[in-house]
Amino acid sequence: MRKLCLLGSTGSIGTQTIDVINRLGGFEIYSLAARSSIEKLEEQVRSLRPKRVCVYDDEKAAQFRDRIKDLGIDVVSGMEGLVELASDPENDLTVTAIVGMIGIRPTIAAIEAGCDVALANKETLVTAGHIIMPLLAEKGVRLLPIDSEHSAIFQCLQGHCGPDGHYPFDDCGIEKILLTASGGPFRGMSYEELKTKTAADALKHPNWLMGPKITVDSASMVNKALEVMEARWLFNVEPDNIEVVIQPKSIIHSAVQFKDGAILAQMGVPDMRLPIQYALYYPERMPGPPERLDLFGLGKIELAKPDYDTFKGLQLGLEAIRQGGSICTVFNAANEYAVARFLEGKIGFTGIYDIIEHCMCGHENIAAPTLEQILRTEEETVRKASNF
Repeated sequence: MRKLCLLGSTGSIGTQTIDVINRLGGFEIYSLAARSSIEKLEEQVRSLRPKRVCVYDDEKAAQFRDRIKDLGIDVVSGMEGLVELASDPENDLTVTAIVGMIGIRPTIAAIEAGCDVALANKETLVTAGHIIMPLLAEKGVRLLPIDSEHSAIFQCLQGHCGPDGHYPFDDCGIEKILLTASGGPFRGMSYEELKTKTAADALKHPNWLMGPKITVDSASMVNKALEVMEARWLFNVEPDNIEVVIQPKSIIHSAVQFKDGAILAQMGVPDMRLPIQYALYYPERMPGPPERLDLFGLGKIELAKPDYDTFKGLQLGLEAIRQGGSICTVFNAANEYAVARFLEGKIGFTGIYDIIEHCMCGHENIAAPTLEQILRTEEETVRKASNF
């Protein structure tokens, strides 16, 4: 039994990770972490009986200790608690399913402890890819992507890369990555139409069931910009060799075009349990959920180019990744702040783009920021956004 550290256990990826392990076994869920959803976390703890638990919110952590005092389980809190869980030498695999930049430090801690990481936290590579990738090589640690698009690319590259089937990606023969996107619930709409859209509208994704922040990111297509940034580091491909393709039914999860012109694509039903289990049990392919893709029922696959003028977040993100450096942190932090305000009903949907653009404008870029500079840039960006 491998010991699993699950950071972000009460979110969409976290709960589905537990579902996969309950179905397939092979793991002891050694530790769990959540931000503040202590009711859901208590259900998980009483069912799974982990050895350690972290609640990020200090006040909620105090409440949680009282709720489970009969179990005698160690409860820690805050960033120190997340890092403590992630760096535990008992861990065999750490799943980082935390949303936001709070995932960076625990991910680094897990790698420094020599633990493989299954990554669902985009912000880690978006803001600190230049730190993470050399650290992986130094520690001999594997980074296994959970995002459906990056999992698809990873699967297409099997047999085309290093001796362990993962790193390095230097000699894979990649010419271009074709990163697919559904287009979200607002596909085909004009910029003027986007101005009237509410949080309830944005949360109605046509294909995927995800957490609110990621669902809004999908509606704005900021999510795809973040995925381009992530793919750039994960697969060692220049941004101009990553092309976003709209595929509304989310059947093609992404594809790789090789230097000889061949294209390999990974296809399947839109179900996050599939990339989750591929990361957990890699390199084995385990039996999946019963749903199967019916190609005959599908009939045809629609493909289209993105509307960069309407979905300005995608264009702003591509501008950031071409520059590289700390402006990627600005893009990410501004979006995190703006999405939170949008979900609270304090700004309109296109206000997300306005805040991102405002924060990026005039930023003095740092080409290769340290972790401290990344976190300081995040703080400065939030201040700038809040004053907009």
